[in-house]
Amino acid sequence: QVRLVESGGGLVQPGGSLRLSCVASGFTFKNYLMRWYRQAPGKEREMVAAISFNGEHTSYNDRVKGRFTISRDNVQNTTYLQMNSLKYEDTAVYNCHWPKLDYWGQGIQVTVAS
Repeated sequence: QVRLVESGGGLVQPGGSLRLSCVASGFTFKNYLMRWYRQAPGKEREMVAAISFNGEHTSYNDRVKGRFTISRDNVQNTTYLQMNSLKYEDTAVYNCHWPKLDYWGQGIQVTVAS
């Protein structure tokens, strides 16, 4: 059974940082590309970042480039999203995604507020 479990969200002030984690199980994690998405209230879901199976290649939404970093640990079956210099507009529900078979995590709330 495939599971993607996110953690690390919460409330943070503008300019602050959070690190999201997504622990995967039920498939051979080290073989696959992984992505993070987000959806803000009233907006469409958008891709935030992606990372290749071995972590050598990453890509980012222009809105987060230079502030967010995606990484992975193929021993711990975990992908991370380090979010720095957070802005109000980063407020959203963030989801981990395994695109190969279109599995999603349950989502985790990130709220940027003063």
